[in-house]
Amino acid sequence: MKPKNIVYILVLIFFILACKKEVTQLFEGFQKPSNFPEPVYKFQNNNITKAGFDLGRKLFFDPMLSVDNTISCGSCHIPTSAFTQHGHSVSHGINDLLGTRNSPPIMNLAWSSSFMWDGGIADLDLQPIAPITNHVEMGETMSNVLLKLKNKTEYAQLFKAAFGSEEVTNIKMLKALSQFMLMCVSAESKYDSVMRNQKTFTTDEKAGYVLFQNKCNSCHKEPLFTDNNFRNNGLQPSNLNDIGREMITLLPTDKYKFKVPSLRNLAYTAPYMHDGRFLNVDAVLEHYKNQVVQTSNLDPFLLSNGETGISLTDDEKGKLLIFLNTLNDRKFITNPLIAEQ
Repeated sequence: MKPKNIVYILVLIFFILACKKEVTQLFEGFQKPSNFPEPVYKFQNNNITKAGFDLGRKLFFDPMLSVDNTISCGSCHIPTSAFTQHGHSVSHGINDLLGTRNSPPIMNLAWSSSFMWDGGIADLDLQPIAPITNHVEMGETMSNVLLKLKNKTEYAQLFKAAFGSEEVTNIKMLKALSQFMLMCVSAESKYDSVMRNQKTFTTDEKAGYVLFQNKCNSCHKEPLFTDNNFRNNGLQPSNLNDIGREMITLLPTDKYKFKVPSLRNLAYTAPYMHDGRFLNVDAVLEHYKNQVVQTSNLDPFLLSNGETGISLTDDEKGKLLIFLNTLNDRKFITNPLIAEQ
């Protein structure tokens, strides 16, 4: 082998080892950002450890969790897109089958007590069961997933390191997945730096922030930029006629209500709304300005003196967009700790 090739190989090995060392050093367990409220997740029932997190990350990106071994959780929740399936209006699953809803981002889940667009799941530790067993997403059964994991030697050691035993169980698998997802914390945007007195807003960002507080903060509450409630925001029903939370509660008053999404990382998570109908944020603002449909249970914040929507001039809309850009967290989408290894 030529000396030049030997040097190249040695440099490559050093780089790989350095990257692994960097990821190891990055793990500090779950850290609550100083400007965030207390989490609602019960960490006492699932303490996050390095080994548990590593197992959860391995599972999250393993297509073996799907019936044909082609789709992983990470297929529809891509780290560089803030854990959404960027560019797809609705999720794409096994055999390229289409779901009915846009893949929501995975971030700041420790502060949420309900999951999915309709809130049909109330425990993060149970949430992965839905996509794993959904016939158009991963199409698998929990029992068959366990058989696959038990037949893969490397998982025995990962489960032992995480939970003290090589035994593979549904509960352990789901808790490991939760440990990974809980570590997907986005709190390093410019907005966060301003709130921590590390940076200041520009004049236009400040003006947009004031507009946001006056016109948007009722539903998209700081610092998570969601109130985690379910609201009818006046969208024209699609051809699929997704009735939203009514499917869970069976209450007509919940028709067309969907969970309020966070406004963090909008630059990476297009398209928007539960069905991905809007390709950019400008279209979203245009909806609230001119396109809100009045229904019997339209959210009261979108109805005033018989007028629907939110009053916005073009100048105000521009400043609001400038502020929303301060919620983008590039450190989050480039964090090697939560990327596929």
